[in-house]
Amino acid sequence: MVGGYLVRHVAVLGLLVAALISASGCLSDTRGTVPAGTLEPDKFLFDKGTTALKAKKWLTAREYFKQVVETYTGSVYRPDAKIGIGDTYLGEGASEGLVLAINEFREFLTYYPTNRQADYAQYKLGLAHIRQMRAPQRDQTETRDAIKELEAFVARYPNSTLMPEAKAKLREARDRLSEADYLVGFFYFRQRWYPGSIDRFRSVLKQDPEYTGRDAVYFHLAESYVKIKREAEALPYYERLVTEFERSEYLKDARKRIAEIKATQAAKQ
Repeated sequence: MVGGYLVRHVAVLGLLVAALISASGCLSDTRGTVPAGTLEPDKFLFDKGTTALKAKKWLTAREYFKQVVETYTGSVYRPDAKIGIGDTYLGEGASEGLVLAINEFREFLTYYPTNRQADYAQYKLGLAHIRQMRAPQRDQTETRDAIKELEAFVARYPNSTLMPEAKAKLREARDRLSEADYLVGFFYFRQRWYPGSIDRFRSVLKQDPEYTGRDAVYFHLAESYVKIKREAEALPYYERLVTEFERSEYLKDARKRIAEIKATQAAKQ
């Protein structure tokens, strides 16, 4: 009885697996099939891919776009389909997909450098790196790559409608890199190695004067100077903090330091 039950159970499982495989094959075949008599099969496939992309059906869209790219090599829709493939990988957001998205956008820029979508591909290339950026305490290779690609966008496509978005993402990447450098300086500060913290904080301000978190840099740079009895060099950084930031957790302490340093300077005169 038991043996017979197992045999029947295995047989049923086999039929289910076969049915699933068959259904999957039919779905795949149907998805890539162009109806007989279609005058523009490449457009038909591209439109299907675009519809699926808008619906966030990444795999379905990618299958349609790939068929355009691989089958209709002379099609006017091929460049846009190539972009579409990259967009599907970017839309999925998985680490492996982001790497593949980068490859698609790079290939597009290599094959179609003067295409009307070149600015879009360059921006999405930077965005794919942005989405792989790691925390400030970790390796910043992807952050540097994002900065490189977005700076290339700004230089090559000054009239692009994507410029505001690209600049915002570029600022995000630069902030991440500057924060990573600031944290190194702050580590030195907490270890009371003030020459090291001063060098690192000054480097952050030199490399990225628009860093949005520079109030913390100003404050701890100034504090580092105070710790080694160089108050005169600290004062300008406290003053810059107060002048440039209407809101900062360091404002109260910076104003206090300014008053103390100026009182000491006045007493010496």
